[in-house]
Amino acid sequence: MAHHKSAKKRIRRNAARAEVNGARIGRIRTYVKKVEAALNVGDKDAALAAMKIAEPEMARGAQLGVLHKNTAARKVSRLTARINAL
Repeated sequence: MAHHKSAKKRIRRNAARAEVNGARIGRIRTYVKKVEAALNVGDKDAALAAMKIAEPEMARGAQLGVLHKNTAARKVSRLTARINAL
């Protein structure tokens, strides 16, 4: 248990940020799953449309520190390569 006022405030802030970050990660995963679902069906147009939404979301996640920038770049690269292979 925190004893200092600043430590209590830090606990509250960390809990609030964890909630926001968790929601952002969940949103990124959802968009990536939509791209993968379109890829599994073989629908290139749907995959491109889903990728247009997923890519900026991953970039924002990397910019805000939710994802490592190289992780976001790797995921974008691999998804793009799979779309181009269709």
